[in-house]
Amino acid sequence: MSNELNIRPDGALDLVSLGALVHRLDPGIIPFRKATECTIHVSGGEFNVAANLADCFWLNTGIVSAMVEYPIGDLIGERVRVMGVKPFYKRFKHNGVNGPNMATVYSDRGHGIRPPVVFYNRCNEAAAQLKPGDFDWNAIFAGGVRWFHSGGIFASLSATTGELIIEGMKAAKKAGAVVSFDLNFREKLWSIWGGQQKAAEVIGRIVENVDVLVGNEEDLQKGLGIPGPEVASKSGLDPKTFFGMIDKVIAKHPQVKVVATTLREVHSTNRHSWSAVAWVTGKTYIAPTCELDVLDRVGGGDGFAAGLFYGFLAGEEPEEAVKLGWAHGALLTTTPGDTTMTSVEQVRSFAKGGSARIQR
Repeated sequence: MSNELNIRPDGALDLVSLGALVHRLDPGIIPFRKATECTIHVSGGEFNVAANLADCFWLNTGIVSAMVEYPIGDLIGERVRVMGVKPFYKRFKHNGVNGPNMATVYSDRGHGIRPPVVFYNRCNEAAAQLKPGDFDWNAIFAGGVRWFHSGGIFASLSATTGELIIEGMKAAKKAGAVVSFDLNFREKLWSIWGGQQKAAEVIGRIVENVDVLVGNEEDLQKGLGIPGPEVASKSGLDPKTFFGMIDKVIAKHPQVKVVATTLREVHSTNRHSWSAVAWVTGKTYIAPTCELDVLDRVGGGDGFAAGLFYGFLAGEEPEEAVKLGWAHGALLTTTPGDTTMTSVEQVRSFAKGGSARIQR
């Protein structure tokens, strides 16, 4: 599989992600309107993949992002270091009043019949000010890079972030890296400056440079403008709708070699049926289905992407890569926060059919 994706056998960095770093305030199962305290998680759709690959899978990864010099930035930077991710920052000074800021994501966990609720404060966000020319890609990739990743959340922040993604992808291609993109369509973010039409326009230009695409049926429809059936009426575990849209995706972007997504049937906030699927150069692969007792669902999709990429980078066959993504995403939902707390041994064990029996 690594030959089909033309993955470099070596490089100082196994993966570099480009995206916004954020901090998430998490009051647990208490709704924000009644919260008295919060846990702080450091996150970002693009960063999570780099952090998971470094901490769980022991790969050398980097994050290209904005960093504001104030205590919240210090907190985020410390967590980046702890996760073992190499930072490449454009630094901003905080004026002590209104920024620029590191974005805040507010997300409780919900419980039972009450779903999680997510909202943002991305006012005067430093990452939204990033633009082409802000980074020296030749210096970042100087030691070699095997994989480059970004996503739709970063693309949605401003008119310049999508252009920066394209610049980074072209530089990564020149350096010999595989390029991936997680569509991660977020209606709330795109609605601020252009909506679904602008999203399809920007993301369409980005995906022209992409080898590996991550996204579900809704992402394909709204992010790429690919027509499809009403997703809400279908079973969350039925891959037919997803696979039925692949021909249209490849017709529009024939250079794409992999399209993958998680499958999830939500019975309650804390009980999900979980699987994953991938289309890889004309063949389809479906992971097993397991029943999850979910502690914190945020980051599960990024966990899947990280495990999938690890499988490809490690030279595994596509079926095994999908299982590794499925297993890591599942395990990530059993711990608090957006990034991994599991080990590669646990992931491989679960991918092979491991259970929750006590380990002595």
